[in-house]
Amino acid sequence: AVSVAAGAAWAALGSDTGGSIRIPAALQGLVGFKNTARLTPTDGAIPLSTTLDTACAITRSVRDAVLLHEVLAERRVHLARRPLQALRFAVPTTTMLDAAEPAVASAFERALKTLRAAGAQVDEIAVDALARVPASFSPPEAWAWHRHLLAAHGADYDPRVAARIRRGESMSAADYIDLIHARRAWIAEMGVTLAGYDALLSPTVPIVAPPIEPLIASDDAFFAANALLLRNPSVVNMLDGCALSLPCHGAGEWPVGLMVWSGSLRDDAVLDASLAIEAALSGTTGRSPAA
Repeated sequence: AVSVAAGAAWAALGSDTGGSIRIPAALQGLVGFKNTARLTPTDGAIPLSTTLDTACAITRSVRDAVLLHEVLAERRVHLARRPLQALRFAVPTTTMLDAAEPAVASAFERALKTLRAAGAQVDEIAVDALARVPASFSPPEAWAWHRHLLAAHGADYDPRVAARIRRGESMSAADYIDLIHARRAWIAEMGVTLAGYDALLSPTVPIVAPPIEPLIASDDAFFAANALLLRNPSVVNMLDGCALSLPCHGAGEWPVGLMVWSGSLRDDAVLDASLAIEAALSGTTGRSPAA
């Protein structure tokens, strides 16, 4: 993200298991697109979660996100070029807006006001399922891959990384199967909410980039910030969905990301809506859609 923001790279490849493309994109004022996981291959990548890992990219514009996705997925994106007046969005008020810092809340509300003024229908709705997101697949699946290396070379692991992997050590096979079924039921429940909307809108993360020194000094501070940054974007991974983060802050403000998201294989609709949103917000953010 830093290399793209500094202009040293046109785009950056990475992976998104719970937000690792969208979070740095949001904190750097960039675009990060997490496609439906199955659309891009992960061959050759060391897995964190074989269920949730998604190969995708950070770019400077939605147009470039479309181009990178077409390359990575070896598919053509169909863009309907629907205007905002034809689009209907939902803003979940459950969980996704909690603990939003003033800079994030202000930028997000300003973005919604701009979209409404441009003709988009934006409904604020409660989504009870968001208060009951199933546990992540990352700990047990990471433990399955790393357990032999941890046994032989545990001292070579970053302690915080090792601690997160070891959370999966105590999960039984029965617990893992229960998690698979719980996720399927939760996705079905979320599907009822998604029906009728072109996409959902949320802050990508509820905070701006935190100072790094306190996070280095304290495990508690690190894990608290880590959980807060992961909270919103990880919902989309559990949904087996797709999402794009694009900047919505004004000139001279800390970077804030707006997340446009939907369910599985709704990638083209999310990209199409994001192009329209980016164009509408360009007047308030001072950024050209073709940056």
